Amino acid sequence: MSAPPTPAGDGTVLEARGLVKRFRDFTAVDGMDLTVLRGDVYGFLGPNGSGKSTTIRMVLGLVRPTAGTVRVLGRDPHVDGQDALQGVAGFVESPGMYPYLSAEANLRLLGALDRNPDPPVDRVLEQVELSRRRGDKVGTFSQGMKQRLAIAGALLREPELLILDEPTNGLDPGGMREVRDLVRDLADHGITILLSSHLLSEVEQLCNRGVVVARGRAVAEGTLAELAGPEGRYALETTDHAAAVRVLTGLDGVTSAVADAEHGGRIVLVCDPERIAEVGFALMRAGVGIRALVPRRQSLEDRFLELVEGRATP
Repeated sequence: MSAPPTPAGDGTVLEARGLVKRFRDFTAVDGMDLTVLRGDVYGFLGPNGSGKSTTIRMVLGLVRPTAGTVRVLGRDPHVDGQDALQGVAGFVESPGMYPYLSAEANLRLLGALDRNPDPPVDRVLEQVELSRRRGDKVGTFSQGMKQRLAIAGALLREPELLILDEPTNGLDPGGMREVRDLVRDLADHGITILLSSHLLSEVEQLCNRGVVVARGRAVAEGTLAELAGPEGRYALETTDHAAAVRVLTGLDGVTSAVADAEHGGRIVLVCDPERIAEVGFALMRAGVGIRALVPRRQSLEDRFLELVEGRATP
């Protein structure tokens, strides 16, 4: 008998804890954690090969985890099977459609495979703005139109959670805009979306929360502002950078002070803004002059490079 769903009062739609997937000697996912809340457009952000698609396959019950747990709308897809995926739809990597069938025929076939005798084909074609091409063979469609048709196929299930894996991959700028506009519209209509992408610009434009993944692990999760990092980051130029780093390392209120050779040797200083005056006094007492101390608010790109590649940016 399937386990009953857990209460959804906390607003959690998807929760993964400690997900691991090994393929013989290769670990594709290594302790992945993520939490998607109702109403989120949640960015699953990481470079290609970071374990995003494998994680999504585990979330959808397509691949069994080596370790860890998944709860989707309160159920475990690896215990409850298809029951756990009621209210969930999406696609992993490149969605498949029959090119020699029309858009409408493809959607009706998907409905039949999902045992839906009366799929809302008209409505979903209108949602993705393909009503006028309903009778055309999919083989004549642009890549952007194919992506929108794939999303229409997912919408046949009237999902609470829509999972999109790299939905703008391979599209030209016009196709990317069409898909992004569609994602915004779906979110405005109350659908929770998990959006996997390696494109920073896509996540910044569409998502309110997200997780940054690298080498199969979640390295940071939160709102986009939280992912970009806290305030208290400065670019510091002094008369003696080596001495300044020695003085600042371990100083109360200073999180880190690192000379960045890629940016002229300036010091990347992370410090409690309330203690920044003490930084100046400490350097002055040590005989180190300050040439410039400039507050820097990290962009998401800066933070991404720092988290994924270990590259500090001033």
